[in-house]
Amino acid sequence: MYQLYKFTVLFVFSIVLGFSFNMFLLPHEVLSGGVTGLAMIFGLLSPINSGIWLIILNIPVFVIGWMRLGKHFILNSVFSVFITSVSMQYIPVVKVTDDALLSAVFGGVIVGVGIGFIVRFYGSTGGADIIGLVVTQKHDIPLGGLIFGLNSIVVFISGFFFSWDLALYTMASIYITGIVIDRIHTRHIKLNLMVVTSRGDELKDELIANLIRGITIMNGYGAYSNNENKVLYTVITRYELALVKSLIKKIDPKAFVSISETAEVLGNFRKS
Repeated sequence: MYQLYKFTVLFVFSIVLGFSFNMFLLPHEVLSGGVTGLAMIFGLLSPINSGIWLIILNIPVFVIGWMRLGKHFILNSVFSVFITSVSMQYIPVVKVTDDALLSAVFGGVIVGVGIGFIVRFYGSTGGADIIGLVVTQKHDIPLGGLIFGLNSIVVFISGFFFSWDLALYTMASIYITGIVIDRIHTRHIKLNLMVVTSRGDELKDELIANLIRGITIMNGYGAYSNNENKVLYTVITRYELALVKSLIKKIDPKAFVSISETAEVLGNFRKS
């Protein structure tokens, strides 16, 4: 049931991305950042089409994501990118407003909402999203700000080949997108996770394999059920919550789970 819910969210917000591109950004030729922007530049400087460059440049990014973020994340990302691409083929490229600045602002907000929810449900739109998530996995840097920094480099380079006005509009748009992503993504928020389960060893192995967190295991005894259980305790980020929930439901749907927000974390927060 959760998987259906997750893919429904990824499906809806991938279409939202296609809507924002075709209705707000593309009609005013607002430049792209990240891998897409690099593909545009390479397409101009070489006989190879930008679409081919986009695939070539995304291959190593997806490989890195597969190794560092897991196959589930990459499969979700491929699904999201595919739905966005298909939706852009059917959503007409129409100007909602003739004002390029308004389109850049509202397009940036809608793109931020779309990416924010896609990332929150353990997916991405490829390119800078994956690079940003790999970096934030080891360092508590706001994802939106990091994506803005990565995209800004490409947009600045693009200004030499396109229009500086369009480059500045794009800079404003991706800055707004970064702010919105951080409002939704909330990776910096840490959560206490306690799980009482009869399948402690299996759940421990699954969590260890998919997270970069250590886990403390204690023996528990049910006062009402008189059953012996394992109590798993760890601290995760808000970003990892969706993945953790799906792993727990897969191993032990009857597990008792307690989640609470923590004010501060000291000591070793990540596996070495």
